[in-house]
This record gives sequence, C-alpha cells and structure tokens, in this order.
Amino acid sequence: MTAYDYLSLLQGAAVTVSLSLVGIIIGVPLGLVLALARWSEVPALARAVAAYVSVLRATPLVTLALLVFFALPNVGVPIDPVPAAIVSITMNTAAFNCEIWRAALNDFPRTQLDAATAVGMTPGLAFRRIVFPQIWRISLPGLVNEMTLLIKSSPAIAVVGIVDITRAAVRIGAQTYEPLPPFLTATALYFLVVLGFVRAQRSIEVHLDRKFGFA
Repeated sequence: MTAYDYLSLLQGAAVTVSLSLVGIIIGVPLGLVLALARWSEVPALARAVAAYVSVLRATPLVTLALLVFFALPNVGVPIDPVPAAIVSITMNTAAFNCEIWRAALNDFPRTQLDAATAVGMTPGLAFRRIVFPQIWRISLPGLVNEMTLLIKSSPAIAVVGIVDITRAAVRIGAQTYEPLPPFLTATALYFLVVLGFVRAQRSIEVHLDRKFGFA
C-alpha cells in the first residue's frame, strides 16, 4: 500500500466518523422524544410512535438509505448523497435509541414523578431534575452499544455513493489486487473508532457520578 492508499482510508474514516456523529447527535435526543411519546398517556400518539419504531427497526440501513435517496426525488424533494446518508442513519439509530430510552422510562418509578408534582414541580422541571438524571445513567451503556453498532453498520451508506472506510478498502484492494492490507487497516481504524466511543462512555459515567452523585 502507498501513502495515498493510507490517506484514502483515513479520509474514509473521517467520513464514517463525521456522518455517524451527526446521526448520533440528532438520533439520541430524537430517540428520547419518541420514547417520551410512547411513555405518555396519549394512546394514539404512543401507537403511532410504536408503529414507526417497529418499521424502522425492521428495515435494514442499506434499504433505508436507498429508499431515502431514490424515493424523495420522486415526490419533489431532491437530496444529495451526504444528506441522504445522514437522514438514513438518524432515522435508523433514533428508532433503536427510542427502545433503549423507553426501557429506562418503564423502569422508572412513577411515584417519584407523582411526588414531584405534589410538591409543586412542573413536569419539565421534574423531568430535568428527577427523571432524566436516572434514566440517562441507566441508558448510557445501551446507547453507546447502539453507537458502536451504528459505526459498524455505516458501510451500508456506500450504496448512495459515500466513500467510507470499507468502500475505500474495497477500491484499494481492487486496484492493487492485494485486498488483505487495506482490510486489515480498515479493521484497525474501526477498532480505534469504537474504542474511542467506549472511552467516551467511561468519561461520561465519571462526569455523571460527579454531577448527580451516583454511587
């Protein structure tokens, strides 16, 4: 492999990380909003969100990316590969994040929320000071696991023309007729990215311990 080949893989890694981060930054809070909608006492809203989540969780990311990229222009909404990739990643991870948040919400004792209401807390204040600190800590391992899975499934966005780590490795292997070196390098890059997320998880846990006083 030449220096240009390594540069191509690093550029692919930058694309993978940047698109995944955008999807995560949008998808995590969106998943929380969806989970709160399911946790609410509005049956119609909860059913609509449940249907959305079920469909998205059952749809492979590669299929979703193709659907977004080719279906939106047919209804008059032109979209480029990068926005299509971000929309697909966000929709996919938000559905899975919703279930992670919802599991934590279902385990949360509503009696605490009732007690907060009884002492005059508004729903928003009670959520920020009582509900969120507890469900965030419980949900964090699952959220980070979903982030790592998203990183590893990101090669699916190559179907809309995005050159990520895997696609760069495929190109280099096809050009050099030596697929092993680029794929070993790609594997190492994925490992480093996932390791970064795991380290970030630990740092966030330490921060939450200090801020909210978890044992």
